[in-house]
Amino acid sequence: MKSLLLASAALAAAPTLALADEAPTTVDSVIVTANPDPEDPPVVARARKRLSETPGGVSVISAESYKARLALALDDMLRDAPGVYAQRKWGGDIRISIRGSGIGNANHNRGLIIAQDGLPLNEADGYGDSQVADPLTTRLTEVWRGGNALRFGGALLGGAINMVTPTGRDAGYENLVRLEAGSFGLARQHLALARQSGDWDVFVAGTNQTAQGWRPQSQQNIQFGSLNIGRSLGEDREVRLIASGSNITQEIPGALTWAQFQTDPRQPAPGNYANDQARDQRGLRGSLRTRWRFNEAAVLEAGVYALWKDLDHPIFQVIDQQSRNYGAFARLDLEGQIGGMRADGFAGLWLRTGDLDSNFYLNLKGARGAPTSISLQNARAADLFAEGRLFVRENLALTAGGTLGRAERHYRSFAVPGQPATFNLDASRTYDWFAPRIGLLWEAPDGVQVFANLTRSVEPPSFNSLTPANIGFAPVRPQEAWTAELGTRGRRGPLTWDLAYYRAVLDGELLQYAVNGPGGPFPAATFNADETIHQGIEAAVDWRFAEGWRLRQTWTWSDFRFRNDAQYGDNRLPIVPEHFYRAELRYEHPSGWFVAPSVEWSAADSWVDYNNTVRAPAYARRHLGAGWRLDDRVLVFLDARNLTDEAYVSNVQAQLAVTPATAAYWPGDGRAVFGGLAVSF
Repeated sequence: MKSLLLASAALAAAPTLALADEAPTTVDSVIVTANPDPEDPPVVARARKRLSETPGGVSVISAESYKARLALALDDMLRDAPGVYAQRKWGGDIRISIRGSGIGNANHNRGLIIAQDGLPLNEADGYGDSQVADPLTTRLTEVWRGGNALRFGGALLGGAINMVTPTGRDAGYENLVRLEAGSFGLARQHLALARQSGDWDVFVAGTNQTAQGWRPQSQQNIQFGSLNIGRSLGEDREVRLIASGSNITQEIPGALTWAQFQTDPRQPAPGNYANDQARDQRGLRGSLRTRWRFNEAAVLEAGVYALWKDLDHPIFQVIDQQSRNYGAFARLDLEGQIGGMRADGFAGLWLRTGDLDSNFYLNLKGARGAPTSISLQNARAADLFAEGRLFVRENLALTAGGTLGRAERHYRSFAVPGQPATFNLDASRTYDWFAPRIGLLWEAPDGVQVFANLTRSVEPPSFNSLTPANIGFAPVRPQEAWTAELGTRGRRGPLTWDLAYYRAVLDGELLQYAVNGPGGPFPAATFNADETIHQGIEAAVDWRFAEGWRLRQTWTWSDFRFRNDAQYGDNRLPIVPEHFYRAELRYEHPSGWFVAPSVEWSAADSWVDYNNTVRAPAYARRHLGAGWRLDDRVLVFLDARNLTDEAYVSNVQAQLAVTPATAAYWPGDGRAVFGGLAVSF
């Protein structure tokens, strides 16, 4: 352990070898990617340039890309991001997977860091929740696929998704009023203010959203609030306080059996309706951070954060949980020379701790009955990470780095009258690992890039995997993988592309399956697979082929399978379809009106079970967007979805075996029409 710490420290320090007291005048910034999108404002262009320094798959999604359509949650925000599988189950519960991360998870997020302003929304044990994301208070979203998320300190298979809050300097407006309404009783109101005065800036916003939902038992009532106050203390020096809050009440319509789906996909699952299943939560989050440039060659980013969440979750039982998470981070970016060659790098430390009070009760039609379990769950984690780049030629950089990590889990349950004595447990687990990474990045004179990397990832089990139904630790071990990636990105004339191929060999992949019983689906059980393979292609092409015309396309090929497994052979893993394609053809007239037909095509059936006996069918949804920009201040838009009213399965629950009584299919929404008005001034 000591030697690894010394090695990481030496790697972090390497680029500083030639630093003098004065910043070097011969060092340029970094490899520069292709010209930024002319539609992107400076804050987004800067983010694209920064991410282009990574020798691997990355993307930036600007708020401008979805301002002229409805964007309710992460699936709408990430629609055009290559390699991201983000499909809605219900309300704001989005299944998000990058490179097969967390595909076996029955609910919520695992194997992927979901962050806001560089700090995690995940619990300290890695368990994530996408429902607290508000697209309307997100300036841009960074997608770091796989091991390319080393800058966040993690070593997860999926990487990281980072949502950046607007500031009073870069929001793009001083005042914004946005009103939206449409099918299934949807109504959303949003108000935002952005101000700058001298060295100070402030952004404040609020969102209110209500809807009945396409299916019964789908009602929702949601409020978001955001505050961002910053103080500039000189050139590239600032201190910033960011606070956000959410109040989310959502009913859960539930998964259906295949017979129920074929009869009426709009019906709720009988158990969900009878027991008034829902997920209601309140949360507060605050962070204090600074960015401080010491000179042209050294910049420090550091901060602390706290997150509180209260959950009331009547499902198979009523889950009552309160969690508190705290953390701190620091990252130092450096530039210099080694042996006369240009070099740069970063090194950082990320600490986090969380405690959760968990109480389960019998579900009496949504109300609490007798207690069934009481537990305390405490998690701690630490990551020491570093990466350095050495420019062996002016346009060729070699990279090396890694993460040294530790995760601790402490679980304590208490005896409950009428429950088994095994509930009275006190147990702990500690996991340590080192995840190295190497890569290269080459750039042509016109900005076209070619990259390659090899990364190790490690994912320790979360409490959701270790303690199903609060009954103590399950015998699962961390998931490990080696991922190789090769790709290219750039722009030639009207054509912009992003293409990457990856292949990951996993050992002990954490897979889950639904445990069904008389009361409905119970918390999933988790097991470690033997060797599995995740490989695929992530492709995006943006073609501006004529004045006013633009064709955007993304295609993801996902080949996830067992490899010589004793029970499943070379079977494919369930959930993610092998081929997934999206395209939008957009025409915008010089006078301001626009029309944009689009398609979402899940071009292959998805397996439901590990035995590969039952599939969910492929589907295609057709949409139409239209609107009119009256001027720079007023936008009116129409967003019509699933025009042919396609009955389709948007998500499935992974199963060991499927019977006629297995409720494994989540229906997607039917035909819908939404409209919106945005006024900025």
